[in-house]
Amino acid sequence: MPATPPDPAAGGQHGAAAHFRALESLYAAAPINRLFLSRLEIPELGVARIHFELDERYFHAAGAAHGTSYFKMLDDAAFYAANSRVSDRFLLTTSFNLFFTRPLRKGPVIAEGRWISGERRVYVADARLIDADGEEAARGTGTFMRSQIALATLPGYRLAD
Repeated sequence: MPATPPDPAAGGQHGAAAHFRALESLYAAAPINRLFLSRLEIPELGVARIHFELDERYFHAAGAAHGTSYFKMLDDAAFYAANSRVSDRFLLTTSFNLFFTRPLRKGPVIAEGRWISGERRVYVADARLIDADGEEAARGTGTFMRSQIALATLPGYRLAD
């Protein structure tokens, strides 16, 4: 039987912190993340940070990160910021707009996502990429919709006992 989803507004081990840790575990378990050196942290409701390490594997022919890397980092950060507010269902990205402001090279990058709006069915969150020099390299805004997929049924979403 699936675990009862925590209420993000509640305190204690079955509240927001338990949901955040379970989302971090879900992120780590996703097969796509075997291709990226990254780690998710959800420090508070509506905020997600993903720490990435870029190297030449993610570069296009001109020696900087390919746009697919930008999209992955921005989408993930915005998605988890939004899904931190939803404890029973997996969200789905329905649209995403991104803006490139500078090339990313080898080194650490932080994708920082923040929930903007939405409480029931559709959520909006934005994200930005910060390079090793503290400069913004890109930003984006996504729209996310509640799916029929229960978080508690997903491999990797594990609530602490």
